[in-house]
Amino acid sequence: MDHGRVLEAFRLEAGELSRAVAGLPETEWDRPTRCEPWTVRQLLSHVRVVISWLPQMLNGSAPDKAEVTAAEYYRPDDRFSPQTNAARIGLAQNHAAGLASGTALAEDFAATWQQVDQMCRDEAEDRVVRTRHGDAMLLSEFLLTRVVEVAVHGLDLADSLGRDPWLTPEARTAVLELLIGPDQLDAPRELGWDGPTFLRKVTGRALLDPTETAQVEQCGIRWITLG
Repeated sequence: MDHGRVLEAFRLEAGELSRAVAGLPETEWDRPTRCEPWTVRQLLSHVRVVISWLPQMLNGSAPDKAEVTAAEYYRPDDRFSPQTNAARIGLAQNHAAGLASGTALAEDFAATWQQVDQMCRDEAEDRVVRTRHGDAMLLSEFLLTRVVEVAVHGLDLADSLGRDPWLTPEARTAVLELLIGPDQLDAPRELGWDGPTFLRKVTGRALLDPTETAQVEQCGIRWITLG
């Protein structure tokens, strides 16, 4: 997916998430989520944290060439080890604890993604960045992984809050292209699933029965590891 389309998907999906949590009553922020042990407050903090890596990456020196794609970024190595997952959980919890209210968190999230959006728009299409895990990636490829985070965890937050999913068509297409390639974007419809249902199924958020498992495997899913 090209630089401009990924940026648009990120901007639109992050914007929808911002609108969804703006004005959320304080009691709603402490609802549990499926991403245990995080509450709504802590899960949004996680999404904010994983977006906030970008300014430092963009301000750093650029590697000579990209070596890792978005799909390869999700390889199940030590970045998803118990120790790394524990650190990931702690970062989100600490960030949430450092803000006085859900309103402050919502405002902080909005300011963070808007800063990242602007910084990415100022970069060339062939800009290469180095992730905190050491991967040299095209900015567009790394930003695609942030679209995945915002979109999939947006579903988690919608489910926790009892809301209809706000998944945007642009983010849906971006994530589906990563998971099944651009030639099979009709696969969810052929399986009788809407976009949110498909993402829940292929990320383990909803169970697959044996028939569904066989059908999904025929789609050539790129199974990704999510922390």
